[in-house]
Amino acid sequence: MTRKKVLVSAYACNPSGSLHLHPGEDQTGWRFVGQISRSHDVWVITHEYNREGIRAAMAGAGEEDRGVRFQFIKLPAPLGGLYKVEFGQRIYYYLWQIAAWRAARRMHRKIGFDLAHHVTFGNDWIPSYIGAFLPVPYVHGPVGGGQRTPRPLLREYTFGGRLSERGRTLAQWVGRRDPVRRRALKKAAAILVCNRETMARIPRKSRGKTMLFPVNGIAREDLGPRPPNGPNDGPFRVFMAGRFHRLKGFAIALRAFAAFARECPGSEMTIVGSGPEENNLRRIIDTAGIGDRVAMKSWMSRTDLLAAMASSDVFLFPSFRDGGGAVVVEAMACSKPVVCLDSGGPGFHVQPGWGFKIPPSRPDKVVEDLARALTVLAKDRELLRAMGRVARERAEDFYLWDRHGDRLNEIYRKALREY
Repeated sequence: MTRKKVLVSAYACNPSGSLHLHPGEDQTGWRFVGQISRSHDVWVITHEYNREGIRAAMAGAGEEDRGVRFQFIKLPAPLGGLYKVEFGQRIYYYLWQIAAWRAARRMHRKIGFDLAHHVTFGNDWIPSYIGAFLPVPYVHGPVGGGQRTPRPLLREYTFGGRLSERGRTLAQWVGRRDPVRRRALKKAAAILVCNRETMARIPRKSRGKTMLFPVNGIAREDLGPRPPNGPNDGPFRVFMAGRFHRLKGFAIALRAFAAFARECPGSEMTIVGSGPEENNLRRIIDTAGIGDRVAMKSWMSRTDLLAAMASSDVFLFPSFRDGGGAVVVEAMACSKPVVCLDSGGPGFHVQPGWGFKIPPSRPDKVVEDLARALTVLAKDRELLRAMGRVARERAEDFYLWDRHGDRLNEIYRKALREY
């Protein structure tokens, strides 16, 4: 296929992963743009906050030399106040989509795009005005957003947290009935979703063109060397990483580790991150009497994070409703079995050959099941290594970004052929 002119809508697209805004989405947007530009000429509409990171990454190579050009858009300054509250961010993002559509319309008159693709935010219930109204073939996603906190685990939240979840559910209900969203999905040649819960939220008439497509990947240079096959006679090391937020499941993970450590007293745990739950997590550690076995570390560079992950034995990630779960794929690439909940992106990434998926049920049962999975791995080091090898093979076979790019190019071929 000859190089086409592709317009990408990527609100979040930042190689440096702006920690204070949307680090996961930033990396996703940047990686997808890079893959699309391997085969096509790309124009990207993105938010102004990404400008500095993008320009630093592209220093020494002109935008046209890379086959990609960026159009930075932001809303008027007074609307920036919406970002101070979680729900306000969604309103800001909705309004930004309208501004992006206006810019896309002007650009299309001048350039004449062959195809449009909405990449980020990967949210199924906020519409793409570009997808709905730009008169070219359109690809939507990969998006998530269909996942919810399992009802039994809502008791893990504070009253404010439960109220926030109810607000999110209401916003989803309203958003999925937006006529612009319906129009965009109807018009799309392909709809990519990153978990089975989101697949179930796509209108029935559009499911025939909907497919599972990971929102996360791994670069070949991040794979690193394969671990040795020899025995590990040191302490069993559990690793966790992510934002210290109620939905990430750190509190339930610590209680599970405390129960596991009573069975395997020589074990250690490292958790890396920061966020509003930090003080609560420290209280849980003190109350459980595991302070001498749990090390809490603040955010570190990606290189250091992958090195710390590689030196562990198992990756624990009982997030309640993660749409993607990039760290799960990174752990697999580091040859680590994963213990997670059977929910959202992690439930899609992990299969029995390289991890344990715990059914989301009442908190005490989840704690028990997580602890049991850790115990099985700690007492059977051959199983631990075998699962790690299969996890690495899965990452190499399916999650390399170049493989995502090849699959995406085939989706483009089909979209252009059928338009």
